[in-house]
Amino acid sequence: MITAAQLRAARALLGMDQRKLAELSGLSVPTIQRMEASEATIRGNVDSLMKLIAALDVAGIELIAEGAISQPGGRGVRLRCAPNSDVATTAGEV
Repeated sequence: MITAAQLRAARALLGMDQRKLAELSGLSVPTIQRMEASEATIRGNVDSLMKLIAALDVAGIELIAEGAISQPGGRGVRLRCAPNSDVATTAGEV
């Protein structure tokens, strides 16, 4: 699973715009926009999600699942639920 916040963070780390991610994944820009506008976990057909994840993987992004321990050896991002919805809290390697 991948969340909309993880997708936006991954693009930010790569310095990549939505158009470039669409090209790399073989998806349309409106599809990427819809995915990033999701409330939490991105919903879509399996083929689209697999294309998105594969493109991020090729670009060097490692998705870290909630509660998973990340292995050393590169940059990554871990998103953690904030104790207060007004405060965005992130932790992990950057």
